[in-house]
Amino acid sequence: MDEGVNEPAIRVRFWGVRGSIATPGQNTVRYGGNTPCLEVRAGGRLIILDCGTGLRLLGNALMAERRSVDADIFLSHMHWDHIQGFPFFTPAFIPGNSFRVHGQNKGDQSVKAVLETQMTDPNFPVPLSVMRSTLSFHNVVPGQVVQCGPVTVRTAPMNHPGGCLGLRIEYGGASFVYATDTEHDSASGELDLNLHALALDADALVYDAMYTQAEYAAGKVGWGHSTYEEALRMGRAARVRQLHLFHHDPVHSDDFLDERLEVCRAQAASTPEMRVEMCREGGELLLHAR
Repeated sequence: MDEGVNEPAIRVRFWGVRGSIATPGQNTVRYGGNTPCLEVRAGGRLIILDCGTGLRLLGNALMAERRSVDADIFLSHMHWDHIQGFPFFTPAFIPGNSFRVHGQNKGDQSVKAVLETQMTDPNFPVPLSVMRSTLSFHNVVPGQVVQCGPVTVRTAPMNHPGGCLGLRIEYGGASFVYATDTEHDSASGELDLNLHALALDADALVYDAMYTQAEYAAGKVGWGHSTYEEALRMGRAARVRQLHLFHHDPVHSDDFLDERLEVCRAQAASTPEMRVEMCREGGELLLHAR
C-alpha cells in the first residue's frame, strides 16, 4: 500500500444525507437537505454511491478540479430520491469523462432504461443520449463482488420494497459499509443476517435511521426504513467502530437531529468502542488501515 502512516485508506464525503425528498430551508441548514449521494476515494479510484440531489453538488466540485473524471457509480436502488440528481450531473455531459454505472435491473428494465425513463418527455426535456461522457451500465446481483481496480465492493440484499443493495467497500485494510433504505424485522425481532454479515467488524457503518421507534410504530411498518434504536443494535452486534445515522426523515429538523444524536450517544455509552455520529452534508469520514 502506498499511503503514508497518516493517510486514510478510504475517504468518504457526504453530499446528500436526506431521505425521500430534498428539504431545503432554514430548519435543515446544518445537516443538509439533499437526497443521498456519497463520494468515496480509495486506491486512487473515485466511487460514487447513489445519485440523489447531492450528486449535483458533487458534480460542481468535480468540474472545479478542471480535469477528466473517471468513476464507478453504484446505485443502491432506483427509487427517485436516489437517482433524481443524475440528469443534473454536469460531468456526465463532458466528452472525455467516463462512468461505469452499477445497479440492479428491475424486471425487464435495465439500469440504463430506468435512468433513460426519468429523462424522457414529459418528465425531463433533455434525453440521456445528450450525455457525451463514456457511460456503461452494469447489472449487479445481490451477493456479487465487484472489483474497482484495487478496491473491492461487496454487495448484499437489503429489506426494502423493490429491493436495495447494501455495499461494503474494502481497501488497504479499511472497510466502509453503506446500508441505506433497509428495514429491520419488527415481527420476529431477529437481526438482518445479510446486513450483519456485510457489516461485521467494519470500520464504519452508514445505516438508515429514518424514524424514532414511536414514529415507526405509528404507521411506518413495511415502508422499508429503520430506526435509531435498531441502528444501535446492529452496530453493536456487528462490532462496528463507527456508526453513522443516515437517510434523515424530511420532517426532522436540525434541532431534532441534534437531540436524537445526544440520545443515541447516551444509549451507546455502554459500548464506548463504537462512535456514534449523525451524517451531515459536507461531512468527511477518514478510515485508516488497521
